[in-house]
Amino acid sequence: MSDHIKLQGASGTYSIRAAGAVLGESSNVIELREGDYAPVLYVPRADLAMAFFDKTDQSTHCPHKGDASYYTIQAKSGPIANAAWSYETPTPGLESIAGHLAFYNDKVTVEKT
Repeated sequence: MSDHIKLQGASGTYSIRAAGAVLGESSNVIELREGDYAPVLYVPRADLAMAFFDKTDQSTHCPHKGDASYYTIQAKSGPIANAAWSYETPTPGLESIAGHLAFYNDKVTVEKT
């Protein structure tokens, strides 16, 4: 694992919402801190209504975390394209974020309840 990436459990329970719909609630969120970037919250898929998420063809590569897959949320008001991402097989040392989704703040609200 890269020395500039730190993982820790995020305390409390978080609500995940988009377009007025609750997509999940979790008390098993992982906070990832990378260098000077804002912290990113990773939510277990088991705590999300995955029926609303469709995997897209988009992917990116991070030299520190690996290859990211993206998901579009099927909201009642229409699709929210590539609103979430996941590292299916992250680099060694970051395995705990596998099976989790992270979200773009301008598309999805993740807040402590």
